[in-house]
Amino acid sequence: MPPSVDPKFAAELRRGVVQLVALHFLDTPRYGYELVRLLSAADFKLEEGTLYPILRRMEKAGVLTSRWDTEGKRPRKYYELSDEGRATKAAMLAAWNTARDATDRALGQPMEDDEQRPTDTPSEGAP
Repeated sequence: MPPSVDPKFAAELRRGVVQLVALHFLDTPRYGYELVRLLSAADFKLEEGTLYPILRRMEKAGVLTSRWDTEGKRPRKYYELSDEGRATKAAMLAAWNTARDATDRALGQPMEDDEQRPTDTPSEGAP
């Protein structure tokens, strides 16, 4: 049985990625449950209770704007990127691309020590 991933590591990794993906989806106005469905369709399984604190924090930071729509059967709060949110999204995407590319390079390359490390097998002609 393979070892399990440290839950703290997985949560930290997921938290940042969920924020970036949520910002991507919020280029157009969306209400919370709609955003949960979009995230779930992309295999980010989370509850509304997990998403709303993230949305409120981003709204308080000026990254999102919101408005209530009370015309339908149920009032819905729609969230959308502010101008600052668009800049934040671009910066987060650049940081994500840099980290992803560096990780891909690092995991796809042998470590320098591996190339210089002597093997345990004696060479031909050695005593």
